[in-house]
Amino acid sequence: MTRPGATFAHTGLAAVDDIEYGARFLGSLSLHEGSDPARLRQWATAAAEFGAALAPAPAPAPPRIVERGGGLERGLLARYTSRPPTVELYTDSIDAAERLVAAHGWRAWFPAGSVRAAALAHEAVHERLHHGPERTALKQALGHTALRLGRLRVLAHVAGADELAAHAYARAVCGLGRSPLLLSVALAASAAPPKDTRLPHRQERSRSWASSS
Repeated sequence: MTRPGATFAHTGLAAVDDIEYGARFLGSLSLHEGSDPARLRQWATAAAEFGAALAPAPAPAPPRIVERGGGLERGLLARYTSRPPTVELYTDSIDAAERLVAAHGWRAWFPAGSVRAAALAHEAVHERLHHGPERTALKQALGHTALRLGRLRVLAHVAGADELAAHAYARAVCGLGRSPLLLSVALAASAAPPKDTRLPHRQERSRSWASSS
């Protein structure tokens, strides 16, 4: 990671809007390789609108929160695990993201302490999508058809859409000026060669906000 206060060679990261970053994230996944960019942007928009519209609601049994290091090595800021319900917060990654906010001058978008709050909000959506009816509702919002037989229509899962929905929810409930996805891009860029401003490929995808299992 770039040391705090350093000048980054990756300029203009904030010039790309959140939906475009979402579309690029989807396109970086192998399941969407070669997909129509307009379709990816449509999915990114639908997922973001779905996440932003989710009403804040505590889980019936709030998961255990565990703080630990090692997130930078694993490329994770946070992770939700379902057995038992636990949110793991990687403090080194969160601290690095906070330093990036300061270095890029994004504090108006991401107030001090908001990275941790956004990580918790993000993982709350993963829990809801894992256990609750929102999983089906997200499929309906995306409208991706896997199979159609006469009047029967089977909706398909869109890989990565849950991540974008969780980012949008975190932005809404934490009152952020931009999606936390921008921080994911900044973290990936800070660890990439200066000329490489692409989103990480699937094998590096864990540098997107979080993972769930």
